Parts: sequence; structure tokens; C-alpha cells
Amino acid sequence: MEFMIGTTNPAKVKAARRVIMSHFPQAMVCEVDVKSGVSDQPFGDEETRLGAINRALRATGTKENVIGIGLEGGVRMLEGQMYLCNWGALVLPNGARFTAGGAQIPLPKEIEDELVAGKELGPVVDAYFKASGIRQKEGAMGMFTAHTVNRDELFEHIVQLLIGQMKYSMAD
Repeated sequence: MEFMIGTTNPAKVKAARRVIMSHFPQAMVCEVDVKSGVSDQPFGDEETRLGAINRALRATGTKENVIGIGLEGGVRMLEGQMYLCNWGALVLPNGARFTAGGAQIPLPKEIEDELVAGKELGPVVDAYFKASGIRQKEGAMGMFTAHTVNRDELFEHIVQLLIGQMKYSMAD
């Protein structure tokens, strides 16, 4: 069994590898840099989910008989408050697709204002915390939860949901 992760982001790759290897210790896991096909800063569950699906599909297209995984982070509005949102997709070689969403937390108004003005979350969060490369490590989720849930842990949960759906579909 071979998995292709549609990103080279260390937090996403770490999450996917850890979950896949816990379920399929003999699996081969590789990553490939593919485009999400959505905005650099996805807005809304629909666009963020589509980015994850596109990454998974493009990952499966890089090699025959691989299972593609796509993970995408974005933001969404709910009752006038901007929240982080995160989605994942898994695509089997036969084209079957599974999707799952992750935890969501509100963002400070200062962050929201920057994103609405057209900036991307990663650099905005770096500037807010006077740091660099946060999206490659703990992510906005980690920073705004005092590291109780870092980005890789968030995506691990999503990958668990994807693998669980895949296993359930194969149990028939």
C-alpha cells in the first residue's frame, strides 16, 4: 500500500505519516508538492475542502495505484466571527473519495482584518506573534491554543477520520 501526500508542509506531512504508519506499518508514504487549485488564502469550508480534494486528486495523479491525501487550512465566517477551518481528503486509486473537517477556533479581529484585506494567514500570524514559519510548525491553531493543539495534531485528527472512512468502506 502506497500513500502520496499532496504537500511538502512539514506539519501536514508529519501528521499524515504518523497516522498512516500507525494503521499500515508496511505502507510507503511519500509527499509531493502539488497545487491546491484554490486561493492562497481559502475562505469558507467549500473552498478549503475543494483545496484538500484537489491536492488528494493531484497526488494520486503523480503515480499509479497510490492513495492520495490532501490537507488544506482556511478560514470561515460564522455569526460575524472569523474561524480557522481545516479539511482533508483521501482519494483511492479507483477514484473513491473521502473528506473530513477538523476543529475550528475563532481568530482575533486584528487577524480577520488583515485577511479580509487580502493577506494570507501564515505571514499575518508570523507578524502578529513576531515569529517566522509558524505555519510549518505549530500553526495558528497551536499559537491561539497556547500549544495545547498544534497544527500537526489538528491534521492528525483529520487523517484519522479519513483513514477510518477508508477502512470502513473496505470492510464491506
